[in-house]
Amino acid sequence: MKIAFAGKGGVGKTSIAAWTADYLARQGKNVWLVDADTALSLGQASGLKLDQLPEPLITREDLVRERIHEGGFLNLNPEVGDLPESLAVDVPLGIPSNNGTKPGRKRLIVMGAVTNAGGGCACDANALLKAVLAHIVMERDEWVLVDLEAGVEHLGRGTVVHVDGLVVVSEPSMRSLQTGAEVGRMASDLGLNNQALVINRYLGGEPPKLDGLPEWSMTIPPMDGLIERQMKDSSVLGLPEADVMDAMVETLLNQLGA
Repeated sequence: MKIAFAGKGGVGKTSIAAWTADYLARQGKNVWLVDADTALSLGQASGLKLDQLPEPLITREDLVRERIHEGGFLNLNPEVGDLPESLAVDVPLGIPSNNGTKPGRKRLIVMGAVTNAGGGCACDANALLKAVLAHIVMERDEWVLVDLEAGVEHLGRGTVVHVDGLVVVSEPSMRSLQTGAEVGRMASDLGLNNQALVINRYLGGEPPKLDGLPEWSMTIPPMDGLIERQMKDSSVLGLPEADVMDAMVETLLNQLGA
């Protein structure tokens, strides 16, 4: 199954993607983690150090020249089936698997984004990024979790139209929920109606009903273990609340039909 995680910046979608991947791997599933967010933080949230992160695909000018300008012609449908294995790094489990199941494999690919001032549109590099992402989502018969760029950019380009489910992550604030509603509307326009809303750092109260927000929702309360951890470590795995998070992830996956 392929699942994308979207929402306003800073709402916790990367953390929830990392929790989901670790839960699946401990259940024996092989998981591809695709960091398509400009913040490039999924690897660190999953327990990797900075020097262990894979090189972002968009910085690989050699691959752009080789695949997009193959034979001297512009190729917008390049062959990329061999790239995921060569671009990925393995990600360790956050906590040991204790259910007697052989753990699955977690692998991370970092897509990257155009951030250099004066760098132009980088259309060639973006074409390669889109081709690799489409290949992983459409062709790989494994679990794929895509951490999308904050906001609605990837949905606007239709990049994730082929995923099986969308997790819209929000804070309990009007601005965040409005962004979530826009994400939900755009996904529905693409035919992606299998959606779930996760309201992170929820303190209670009735959230507003906004057109576009997924009908099904769950909430995650503030977690003291995570708050303390993030002052000294980038990883969000292995928290004191791990059992609570596992139960929430299981509920979320069941809702999405996983």
